[in-house]
Amino acid sequence: MAWRSGRARKVADQVQRELSVILARELRDPRLGMVTLTAVDMSPDCSRAVVHFTCLEETRAAGASEALARASGLLRSQLAQRLKIYSAPTLRFAYDESVARGDRLSRLIDSVVPRKG
Repeated sequence: MAWRSGRARKVADQVQRELSVILARELRDPRLGMVTLTAVDMSPDCSRAVVHFTCLEETRAAGASEALARASGLLRSQLAQRLKIYSAPTLRFAYDESVARGDRLSRLIDSVVPRKG
């Protein structure tokens, strides 16, 4: 989603910070493991948010995605209590493959380029 307003960007940053705290301290689902929120794309009217996440273990991404989707109502209600906005955005979670792709490319480059020394 394209940024159309400074307000949407600010709300997205605040949503990412607050969700990170909620996930770390309050959500107890073993399927989550080590989930890191990488970005939040906010609709221009701040009613919808797509939360991008990555996992330490790529094999746990499907379970983490399911756990986050099931907890989205709880996460939204926790956000509503913490944010100073009229209504909390609806949350949709999407696995961010860019970190895993970057790691694969880095390993591929390391295997091709000879080491000096």
